[in-house]
Amino acid sequence: MKLNFFVLSAVLVVCSVTATPGKTAELRPETVRAWNDYVASREKQIAAELKSSKGFLAMDFQNQREAAAERRAVLAGEVSVKRMDPAGGKSDFQIPGGTIHHWRGAVFIPDVSFEFAMHRIRQPELETEMQEDVLESRVLERMSPDQYRLFLKLKRTQIITVVYNTEHLVRFAKHGEDKHSSSSVSVKIAEVEQSGGGEREKPEGNDNGFLWRMNSYWRYQKAPGGILVECETITLSRSIPFLLEGLTRPIINSVAGESMERTLRELRGRMVKQWSAAPS
Repeated sequence: MKLNFFVLSAVLVVCSVTATPGKTAELRPETVRAWNDYVASREKQIAAELKSSKGFLAMDFQNQREAAAERRAVLAGEVSVKRMDPAGGKSDFQIPGGTIHHWRGAVFIPDVSFEFAMHRIRQPELETEMQEDVLESRVLERMSPDQYRLFLKLKRTQIITVVYNTEHLVRFAKHGEDKHSSSSVSVKIAEVEQSGGGEREKPEGNDNGFLWRMNSYWRYQKAPGGILVECETITLSRSIPFLLEGLTRPIINSVAGESMERTLRELRGRMVKQWSAAPS
C-alpha cells in the first residue's frame, strides 16, 4: 500500500463539521452547482497565475510586501499556512447546503534535486510511507505519463471515526524545466460503514456530510539550494449551523492549519530522507 502525498494534504485539511452522528446530510444539486462554480473560478485564476510572467507560486500574487515576506520566511525554513478568504471575510465560504474550505501552504525542501523530487512525486508506486489517515492507496489506471486515477481509503477521527473510499484524477504539467504543477480532483467519495463483518458504501452525497468534495493543487519551483513547494486545497462539507459557528470555527481553523503544516513538514522530511538514501 503506497501513499501519494499531494493528494493526502487535501484529506488532512478537511473540516470536521459538528453534526449529530448518524444523522444523514444530503448533497443537493444547488450545493454541487455552487461548488462547481467556485472551483471553476479558482481553477481559472490558477491557470492564469501559472502562465503569468509576474510570478508562479500563489504567494507571488499577493501585494509585493506580503509576497516578499512570505518567500523569505519559507526559504528560511518556516512552513507558511494561510486560510484563503473566498468571500472576503473571516470565515469559510457558506453556499446553499454546504461549506467550502480553502487553504494554502508552502514549504522549502533544501538540498534535494528538483528532477529527483519530481520523479518521486510522479510515481506514487515508489512511496512506502503512509500517514495514519490513509488505510490503503493504489493507482487504478494510468492514462498517460502525466495523468492517472488514484484510489485512497481514508480514515478521519475526531468526534467520531469516519472511513471513505475515494478516487482522484491526478494530472501533472510542466511550465519550463524548473517549474511544475499538479492537480488532484476527487471523482468519488463514498463514506464506508461496517456491516455484517464487511463494509458497505453509503450512497454518495447521502451520509454524515463531513466530506463531499476534495481538490488539491500543487506547484513546485526550483530555487537556489532546493525546491519551493506550495499546496492549495479546496474541500466541501455540509453546512455549519449558524448557532454553532462561533464555537466550532476556531477549532476547525486550528485543526486545518495544524494539519496542513504537518503535511508539508513531513513532505520535506520524507524528500530529504529519500534524497540522502538515493545512489549518487
